Amino acid sequence: MNAIGRRLLGAIPVLFGISFLIFLLMHIAPGDPVTLLLGDDATPEDIARTRHEWGLDRPLIVQYADFIARAVTGDFGRSLKFNEPVMKLVVERLPATIELAITSFLVAILIAIPLGVYSAIKHNSLLDHAGMSVALIGVSLPNFWLGIMLIYFLGGQLNLLPVAGRIEYGIEVQPITRLYLVDSLLAGNLTAFWSALQHLLMPAVTLGASLAAIVTRIARSSVLEVMRQDFITTARAKGLSEKVVIWRHILRNSLITIVTILGLQLGALLNGSVITETVFSYPGIGDLLIQSISARDYKLTQVLILFFAVIYFFVNLLVDLLYSWIDPRIKLS
Repeated sequence: MNAIGRRLLGAIPVLFGISFLIFLLMHIAPGDPVTLLLGDDATPEDIARTRHEWGLDRPLIVQYADFIARAVTGDFGRSLKFNEPVMKLVVERLPATIELAITSFLVAILIAIPLGVYSAIKHNSLLDHAGMSVALIGVSLPNFWLGIMLIYFLGGQLNLLPVAGRIEYGIEVQPITRLYLVDSLLAGNLTAFWSALQHLLMPAVTLGASLAAIVTRIARSSVLEVMRQDFITTARAKGLSEKVVIWRHILRNSLITIVTILGLQLGALLNGSVITETVFSYPGIGDLLIQSISARDYKLTQVLILFFAVIYFFVNLLVDLLYSWIDPRIKLS
């Protein structure tokens, strides 16, 4: 616990540094948020009044100090574009991104680990070469291109899946966790569940494809390395079944590398949702971030990017905790 406490304390100055860098970059970027908000027909008097109302006429250091002073109390201010509390907007959009990230993660794991392990076991076989070729293609394809192709073929040509949104218009889900798949099942609303699943499939496959390709290659390499170790030969010499050798000894000792890559890619998965949510008009925080940057909504942009930084931190901390669980010889300290 002391190690975890030190990690948490060490994250505080990092987050302050990130917040200051975001604040500075947003303010020196071209474009005036007030002009974007009011339009080209706004008079100089309207622009000056609006800048004063939002505190944008104050020195930058004063604006940053005010943001930090309010942030430590949980008040992140109001969004310039939406004129609503920033945290309210984030909380409303966050469940959609969490649902997309979890689904993409599960898609990637269910494909990558069995394929990577089996490719290693059947090293240099036809299946091994085919699996690695598919993984190479998956790594090479940009998310946005894959998303557009899925929209064109599955949505446009075949009309199998919806191409935008989170659920069909007119279908309501009683908010419990705000995860549509979970809430619709809890309410026994199979119509809402099927609609939400259909809307989720293409974005989840788009995000999960590159992750599955990366993890497949890493899992194969890690399993091959462990298979060459002496203790695997010893385990087989003791008469253990091949299934026990593979799943209890080979895979368990390969998990350190696999978990490391999964942890790093989970953070990238959330960042990748920015592009994917935009392509599919999916109402998550990635889509919200694009809107806030386009409108030069300083406070909303700062909070969203800080959120991504916090996610990266906690994912890395979780990975370190998993190390200790996978291999008790590894201490968090």
